[in-house]
Amino acid sequence: MIRYKKFISRFIASLILIGFISNNTVFAQGEALFKAQCANCHKPNQDYTGPALAGARNREPSKDWVYKWVANPSGMIASDPYAKGLFEKWKPTVMTAFPALKKAEIDAILDYVDAYKEPVAPSGTAAGATSESSDNNSLLFGILTLILAVVAFILLQVNSNLRKLSDDKEGVLRGEPVPFYRNKTYLMAAVLLLFGLGGYTTINGAMGLGRMKNYQPEQPIYYSHKVHAGTNQISCLYCHGGTQDSKSGSIPSVNVCMNCHMAIKEYKGEAITREDGTSVNGTAEIQKLYAYAGWNPEKKEYNPDNNKDGLPDGAHPIEWIKIHNLPDHVYFNHSQHVKVGKQNCQTCHGNIQEMPEVYQYSDLSMGWCINCHRESKVDFYNKADSTGNKFYSIYEKFHEQMKDSVIDKSGRKILNPHRMDSVTVEKIGGTECQKCHY
Repeated sequence: MIRYKKFISRFIASLILIGFISNNTVFAQGEALFKAQCANCHKPNQDYTGPALAGARNREPSKDWVYKWVANPSGMIASDPYAKGLFEKWKPTVMTAFPALKKAEIDAILDYVDAYKEPVAPSGTAAGATSESSDNNSLLFGILTLILAVVAFILLQVNSNLRKLSDDKEGVLRGEPVPFYRNKTYLMAAVLLLFGLGGYTTINGAMGLGRMKNYQPEQPIYYSHKVHAGTNQISCLYCHGGTQDSKSGSIPSVNVCMNCHMAIKEYKGEAITREDGTSVNGTAEIQKLYAYAGWNPEKKEYNPDNNKDGLPDGAHPIEWIKIHNLPDHVYFNHSQHVKVGKQNCQTCHGNIQEMPEVYQYSDLSMGWCINCHRESKVDFYNKADSTGNKFYSIYEKFHEQMKDSVIDKSGRKILNPHRMDSVTVEKIGGTECQKCHY
C-alpha cells in the first residue's frame, strides 16, 4: 500500500510539474505572438489604435466569435452586428486579417493579455535617466602616455645631473651638460613627435571627410524612437516596411503615423527631454503631426479637399532631415542585409530603441563595413530540416566543407579534411571591390 501511495504522489507531482511547464510555455508563446502580431495596434490593459484586449472573451457575443473575427474582420463587419459596432467605434481603422493564426495561438494571445500586469519601474530610477558608457579609452591612454613621457624626460635630466656630481667627486673633468632646449637628441625627438602627431591628425581628418558619425539634426517633429520602438515595442519594419524588400530604408509616410495617432491624441508616458536637457511636450508634437496630415482631432476626420488637389486642406509632407548618407559611388541594399543576411537594425544603427532622438551611430566607413563582412557568418540552407537561407545554396562547396565527415571514393565515411566551423561573408566575396563599387 505504501508503494502505491508513493507512486500516486509522484504521479500527481509529475502532473503538476507538467502543467506548470506547459502554462509557462503557453504564456511565453502568447507574449511572443502578441508582440509580433498585435502590439502595433493593441495594448493589453488600455485602448490604443484598437481596443484593449484584456477581457475580450467576456465581451464577445459567442465562444468562437473571435476566431472568425481574426480570420476575416471585413467579412464580419458586413454580416455581424457586434463586429459592425466595433467598426463604428474605431473607424476608419479596420483590423488587419490574420487567417494563418490557429485557434490555439489566438487562445495563447488572449491568455497572455488576461494575465498581463503592468511592469513596475525600479525604485530610485529617475525618469529619463540614461547610463552612458564608452569603451573608447583612447583619451585616457593618450594622457597616460604623455605623463610617462614627461616622467622619462625628468629622469633623463636627473641622471645627467647625478652623473656630473659623481664625476666631480671622482675628479673626472667633464664639460657642463647641454641644456635640454639645445640638446640635439631632444630636439630631434620633439620634431619626430610633432611630425608623427601632425601626420596622424592630417590623415585622420582627410579620411573622415564626409563622414558624419554622431550627426543629430533637429527634425520638424520630435520623434522619439525610445518611446515608439522601446517603450511601446513597435517593430521597426512596421514603419520602415520597405527595408526588407527594397534597396532603401524607406521613411514612413504620414498615413503610417496616422494609423496609430487617429486614436492617440495625447502623450501620457515618461517625461521626454532633449540632449540639452530641455523638456519636450509630446502632446504638442502629436498636434504637429495632425497639422501635416490635415486631420481634425475633434471631429476625428480629415479636413475637406476644397482646392481639389487630392489632399486634405492644410496637409503637406513632413520635411524630415536625412541622417544616414553614403557617397554616390557606394551601393548598399537594405533587403540584402535584412532579409538575406538576417542582420538586425541595431547592427548599423546602434540601440535605436534607446535613442530619444536618432543620431548616426556608426561612421559607415569602408573599413567598418569590411570588418563586419569579415566577422558576420553565413546562414547556409540545411536541406535536412529546411532551415537557413536558400540564397546561399549556390555556395554548395562551403556547405560541404562544414560537414564533420564525408564519403571517400571507396564509400567509407571519413573525417572531413577540409572541415570549417563557419563561413563568413568575406569567404563568399563580401570584400570584393565590385560588390559595393560598380
